[in-house]
Amino acid sequence: MTHSFQNKIAVVTGASSGIGLGIAQELAALGATVIITGRDKNKLESALSTLGPDASQFQVNVSSLSELDNFYKQILSRFGRIDILIANAGMGEFEPLGQITPEKFDRQFTTNVRGVTFTVQKALPLMKPGSSIIITGSTASINPGQGLSVYGGTKAALRAMVRSWIVDIKGAGVRINILSPGPVDTQSLHDFLPDPVDAILQSLRDRSPIGRIGQTEEIAKAVIFLASDDASYINGAEIFADGGASQI
Repeated sequence: MTHSFQNKIAVVTGASSGIGLGIAQELAALGATVIITGRDKNKLESALSTLGPDASQFQVNVSSLSELDNFYKQILSRFGRIDILIANAGMGEFEPLGQITPEKFDRQFTTNVRGVTFTVQKALPLMKPGSSIIITGSTASINPGQGLSVYGGTKAALRAMVRSWIVDIKGAGVRINILSPGPVDTQSLHDFLPDPVDAILQSLRDRSPIGRIGQTEEIAKAVIFLASDDASYINGAEIFADGGASQI
């Protein structure tokens, strides 16, 4: 089914590249007014150029409560509401037990858990019944693999929190779901993996039931479904878009 997001206001955090940008591009192509955030001004401006004349960008660090407050004040002033929130901003670092540092631990939990929590909480007053929130999770929430205990822990924390959040906002008419990708062919994945990167990528392909890793467009289309009215009875779910890797 072809979805239409005409007259919808969509915010996508962490959308200057990779999965976030792919989601923003898909929303824009379907008619949404898209607002993207990120920390790198140059990357944001480059991303914005792919989204059409109605899109906007804001330089925001989701770990900063003051920056989030300022961002949402501007959204309220310029757009009046948020119909779709994609809480995609996040990060990960490879650190096996024995090499975990307090700095890396705090950085991941601050961005992935604290950042998402307040991205969602501060957006809620701008969201009316029928709105949708999608949080980018990860298959690492259930199968983190070597060196990903902290990263996987941040995504597992979000899964637990969403189960509570949907009860907390019962009656608000706002759905919250998690879309958890497996490995996706982005520059971020290449930068994230330790050496030898090519060998690890081939191992990921070999372990996948469909014999490959994902593409950003595939993740974006899954998010589009969750954001649409076709998913109006789906709430509090974690949907895995990973070629089946998390199920074996």
